[in-house]
Amino acid sequence: MDREQFVTVFRAHLQDVSKYLARRVAGDQVEDLASDIFEIAWRKKSECPEGMELPWLYKIAGFVVSNHRRKAVNRIIHLPILDTDRSAPSAEDMALDGSGIALAFKALSAQDRQVLSLFVFEELSIREVAIALGIRENTASQRVKRSRDRLAANLTSQMSDN
Repeated sequence: MDREQFVTVFRAHLQDVSKYLARRVAGDQVEDLASDIFEIAWRKKSECPEGMELPWLYKIAGFVVSNHRRKAVNRIIHLPILDTDRSAPSAEDMALDGSGIALAFKALSAQDRQVLSLFVFEELSIREVAIALGIRENTASQRVKRSRDRLAANLTSQMSDN
């Protein structure tokens, strides 16, 4: 991928990457993290599967968000007085707010939430989920199915509790 092709990818996917980030981090951090993602993408452009630029960017974004959260936790650990619940809710939280699905979704493992977020919120195909997670397509398909099943079980459990 040359510079011109990269600029085309950047322009085509900046908004999608920013939306992905907005669902996972505070709004004032989206622009900086998007910049980090595209900087990494530029350095690793030779690793991008042809025609799968967006899932590849989501894969990088997943690592960037994980690193960002890890750093934030480390900062908070050193400042135990701070109330960590003051951050703005993510778009995913707002979309799920007020419904039983929010509790069922939050009860899932981090891996299940990640798989369903990519498949449902980011509207990636199974193949694209596989690329974003760095796994085989068959594995991605199984993870999506199992995550959906666990979400359904959580919802059923909540309904029977009420």
